[in-house]
Amino acid sequence: MSLSFKAMTYFTAALRHGNIARAAAELNIAASAVSAAIDQVEAAFDLTLVTRQRARGIQPTASGRVVAAKIDRLLEEYRAVMVQGADLRHGAGGTLRIGYYAPIAPAFLPRILDQITADGSGLHLHLDACDNDAAQSGLLDGTYDAILFVSDVAQPAVAFDPLVQAPPYCLLPLSHPLAQLEAVSLAQIAREPMIVLNRPVVSGYYQSLLDAHDLEIAAYANSTEMVRSLVGAGRGCAILNMHPLSTETYAADRVVAVPIADPLPPLTLSVGYDKSRPRRVVADFAAACRAHFGTGGAGLATVVPPPQA
Repeated sequence: MSLSFKAMTYFTAALRHGNIARAAAELNIAASAVSAAIDQVEAAFDLTLVTRQRARGIQPTASGRVVAAKIDRLLEEYRAVMVQGADLRHGAGGTLRIGYYAPIAPAFLPRILDQITADGSGLHLHLDACDNDAAQSGLLDGTYDAILFVSDVAQPAVAFDPLVQAPPYCLLPLSHPLAQLEAVSLAQIAREPMIVLNRPVVSGYYQSLLDAHDLEIAAYANSTEMVRSLVGAGRGCAILNMHPLSTETYAADRVVAVPIADPLPPLTLSVGYDKSRPRRVVADFAAACRAHFGTGGAGLATVVPPPQA
């Protein structure tokens, strides 16, 4: 079964007007062409979709209303694709949808986006903070064009480029004695109450560190800024992986990121996207991500532990 775009257009116009002659006038074609299109659609589905009454024009049957609604949606999507076709091919504009599971993404994502929007191409951005699984699912189902996520637990179907490995560090209030050290050990951290970032993926990662060293948990918080604010207020210290450029919390307290001397596994931030046939703007975004973290951006977002003796 196949139907032409023309036949579907004529069919929906006839039902919208409820009159073949008025539909023909709108389309600037002969009424016989509209009537023939109705016949073609009915033949394709092997259903009676329209009742014709000389005095009252035409009316859709129950099946006709269902088919017309589906054809309307199909035509709308087709027209939208045609309108946006140039943008989809050349990446000069359109929409870029990014999902990110990176609590400090606001510290670096605007700079990355500057590299692909500086030419004033009219690119529309949709940026969604989400959890790691939702980011990957969104990439696979087409919700997102690209994602920033922790690839240590990547789904098999997700293609990605690693950007930076972020080792854990200890976040402390500026006034804390340990904040003056070049590096701290987990044994030293174990004497302090801990503020734990309670987010998917990282919560399990941090919990494994805590369990291995019997650390006391003072509070859980599901946002990095709340963790930072609790640390700044003197409620305890925290173990995190990436850090923003500012040393101030929302409450204007000062905090310090101190490397951890113990050899601990890092977390890997990656950019996920369709690597087989990406739109130009998606490929440009991935390239901008790689360039940012390959030319100094990694040093701004991570705390490198001291070399092992």
